[in-house]
Amino acid sequence: MAGGRIRAKIRRSNLHTFACFRPKVREDEEPSALPAGPGYSRVVHCNQSNLHRKKPLRYKSNNISTTKYNILTFLPKGLFEQFRRAANIYFLLATCLSTTSVSPFSPVSMIAPLTIVVGLTMAKEAVEDWRRFIQDMKVNNRKVSVHKGDGVFGDRTWQRLCVGDVVKVKKDEFFPADLLLLSSSYEDGICYVETMNLDGETNLKVKRSLEVTLPLDDDATFKGFKAMIRCEDPNFNLYTFVGNLEFEREIFPIDPSQILLRDSKLRNTAYVYGVVIFTGHDTKVMQNATESPSKRTKIEKKMDHIIYFLFSVLLLISLASSLGFSVRTKYEMPTWWYLQAPDSEGLYNPNRPELSGLFHLVTALILYGYLIPISLYVSIEFVKFLQAIFIDQDIHMYDEESGTPAQARTSNLNEELGQVDTILSDKTGTLTCNQMDFLKCSIAGIAYGTRSSEVELAAARQMAKDLDDQEEEEANAGGAYRRSEIELETVITSRDKPGIKGFGFEDNRLMGGNWLHEPN
Repeated sequence: MAGGRIRAKIRRSNLHTFACFRPKVREDEEPSALPAGPGYSRVVHCNQSNLHRKKPLRYKSNNISTTKYNILTFLPKGLFEQFRRAANIYFLLATCLSTTSVSPFSPVSMIAPLTIVVGLTMAKEAVEDWRRFIQDMKVNNRKVSVHKGDGVFGDRTWQRLCVGDVVKVKKDEFFPADLLLLSSSYEDGICYVETMNLDGETNLKVKRSLEVTLPLDDDATFKGFKAMIRCEDPNFNLYTFVGNLEFEREIFPIDPSQILLRDSKLRNTAYVYGVVIFTGHDTKVMQNATESPSKRTKIEKKMDHIIYFLFSVLLLISLASSLGFSVRTKYEMPTWWYLQAPDSEGLYNPNRPELSGLFHLVTALILYGYLIPISLYVSIEFVKFLQAIFIDQDIHMYDEESGTPAQARTSNLNEELGQVDTILSDKTGTLTCNQMDFLKCSIAGIAYGTRSSEVELAAARQMAKDLDDQEEEEANAGGAYRRSEIELETVITSRDKPGIKGFGFEDNRLMGGNWLHEPN
């Protein structure tokens, strides 16, 4: 039975379809007429995007979304996030208990605060997610020049791009999707690309088109352009690409040097022409992007531990109160003739003090429940929201060159900023001695570190040698700056301490806890 289901799934798969229904190759048939090839499951019809509007060649749209919620998932997912907090779980249980007959308060007094706290926090989440949605819309509505037919190019929004479209990207513009470079403003088909948004590198990378597509260097040349690309499925590898271009009855291999990735920028090149291979969430940059996680900060986790402690104290107080109530109900309730118990069979039953104590435990938990502050979380959320506004308006975090201000996409992690405990350093090129020593650093524009580097030591030795050679000139100038003084100033270090391999930093302003007293 299981084998039958597996065989049925295989028969319905695209792989089985391509394998069983692929037409036989005839000598008089053009290679571009074939729907697929061995080893390449993605087929792109260049300059024929209309063929990708129906399955099995219909691919994802170029619309992207980085939001955490949508209309359907906001309520259930938002409530789940709120009740991950220990305090909210407690108040939810207390609200349920307040509906019983042993509650000393009206249920409204518990339901209203919990609803307000959870509602305000979810409203803050909705506002921040709406901001992410606005940012996505700005990206999706960017314009790019697309071939519309007969050698005519016109503007189209990014989200309307389809696989197979031929686009023209101009200097300092971002690539709207993963493209195959066809030609550029240079005769040899090269272009320069900045991939800082992908890998953080600021140095420009050189891309080079295939020689066969070099003649496609003008809008009019795309009037009758048709080709086919067979390539790998969407994946997250930024530096690999496997595929072939079938053009003019010939097959040409494609490598990563011909691929222009989404979110990289064209530099030092007037324009390039490219054909769309991957769109939207199929692009490599989006394949590397993870779904927006729900992160919790150290302070929030610590608050949960504090809530657990307060709940333990509350439980002890309630147990002591219920124990005292059950004892007094058993031994003293019959003598209180002046008190008419409304329910002598339940809460005030001297014959069943253990039941009376259990009922009173619930009453005490609700009565003393304000020991746990319900407004604690909402106060912290409000402070974080204001901090995010201050971050957005901080003039010191404004990039004048690009005109870009700081943007806090979420306020949940404000207190995690600046919490650095490890610094990883790298060097371009090969280390001569395979050793890197930490000697100096700069914090807020102030240099720290008193030990001398090898460059400074070599410069001091050279200076001392020059002083010896020019001893007479120094005497005439009245200079008494000798090699011994130079060596004392540059070579001699402070106290003998057990060294740490790779760590030669020394500065009394930072070491021994003195960094706490520094202004920055």
